Order: sequence, then structure tokens, then C-alpha cells
Amino acid sequence: MSGSHDRLMDSVYRRQRHIYDFSRKYYLLGRDGLIADLAPPKGGAVLEIGCGTGRNLIAVGKAWPHTRLYGVDISEAMLQTAQASIHRAGMAERAALARGDACAFDAEALFGRATFERVFISYALSMIPDWRGALAHAARHVAPGGRLEIVDFGQQEGWPALWRRGLFGWLGRFHVSPRADLPGAIRALAGEMGGFPHSRALYRGYAVRGGLIRV
Repeated sequence: MSGSHDRLMDSVYRRQRHIYDFSRKYYLLGRDGLIADLAPPKGGAVLEIGCGTGRNLIAVGKAWPHTRLYGVDISEAMLQTAQASIHRAGMAERAALARGDACAFDAEALFGRATFERVFISYALSMIPDWRGALAHAARHVAPGGRLEIVDFGQQEGWPALWRRGLFGWLGRFHVSPRADLPGAIRALAGEMGGFPHSRALYRGYAVRGGLIRV
């Protein structure tokens, strides 16, 4: 685990975690669509990498009540909030959270299983320095026939240049860097693994959805 990055994330979210879900719902667009499309098999396991406050896992648990929920995050502060939220939602018995680096966590050691029917990453790759490494590591934890799904900031290609500069400048204050080559990285990874990739822009390029099916 990168000691510098986990300390940075704890410093960023130690206070923000208390207002994170309320504030982010206005601009982390596409998360609920991803969750609605997950369609895990009954009894299947869903892993979120960069689970943050647990908001998305709780939504998965409500949408798909016969699944097991797993979450990894590098920030201990965020995990504390997620644990409390999942307990309040009555999902503690079907959820397991652990601290781990998105690029190097050991799912077998943390959760007693190496693969999951669904793995998803929501607005986290743009905060991970080695995002390509995190993407590849996530794909390795997808069970055969399972899916990796991603949503994150797009390149704002359908928006005015002034909007793009302003948004990217504001995101940079929170150590967020939208990944211009995310669709290309997904295609390359699918080619290496023999999987089937997909990607598309959302909201005129405000966000991007992508992922792959592992064969």
C-alpha cells in the first residue's frame, strides 16, 4: 500500500466524508445507472474498489438483495463512515469492507475469495495515481463470465472550453484527474485478457461509462 497516497486520502476525506454523499450527488453522475445495470446473479458477489462512504454498496444491496457485498478503500476515515452507514442500513451481515490499495490488495487474504461476479469502480480511477495498474488489478478479480464496470469523469467534449477548464481546475484541488485514455485502456486490457470491452460517453461527455466482460 502506498503510504503517501493513503495519508493523502485520509487528509482529504477526514472531514469531507461527513458531507460527501450530500455534496457529490449533484455531480458524480452515472453512478445509479451503473448500479441499475449490474444485474449480478442471485447469490453472486459484488466488489466495489474505492467504496468510500459505502453509499454505492448500500444502493447495490437495495437493488440486488440476494448478493454479497464487498468493498475496498485506501482511506481508513472513509471506511469508518462506510461501516457505520452499512450497519445503519441493516446490511452488516452481508457486507465486508477492508482497507487496501486499489493496485495491490489481496482479495483472498481480505475476504477469503479471489474473484467476484461483478466488480465496479465509481469515480475512483481519477484519484488513483497508477490508474492503469488499478484497472488491470480490478479485472483480475472478475470471475469468468463476470463483469467489470466503471464510471468516472469524461473529457467534457460536448461542453464549452471554459466549462472544461473550470471543472478540471476545480477537480484538481481535490487531486482528481479525469483519465483521457480510459476507453483505450479498457480496450487494451480486454484484448490482453480475451474479454469484451465497452465504453460510451454520458451527458455530452461529462462522464464516461466503460467496462468489460471476462470470458
